[in-house]
Amino acid sequence: MYESKLANPSLDRLFQAISVLESQEEYYRFFEDICTISELHAIAQRLDVAVMLSGDETYTRIAETTGASTATISRVKKCLNYGANGYRIALARLDLTDGTEPE
Repeated sequence: MYESKLANPSLDRLFQAISVLESQEEYYRFFEDICTISELHAIAQRLDVAVMLSGDETYTRIAETTGASTATISRVKKCLNYGANGYRIALARLDLTDGTEPE
């Protein structure tokens, strides 16, 4: 079982709140209230970068396509290679990678 170093009651409550949302409309409503537009775009951009890195795209192509800085691309790549496997789990379940879910 995975034990995050970040775990705390506030984050637990946030994740529980997300888990009870039932539709894309509810996700939009919740995230529009809880995040700024810039925060949402930054999170979405990181996911786009993860998708492209998983597809072996070059940093140049990723930067051109997503507008992400090379620092952001490097950080996402580090998470893909050495992180908690959160990106890989999500990408596999969304069928955006080769379908192999990490353990």
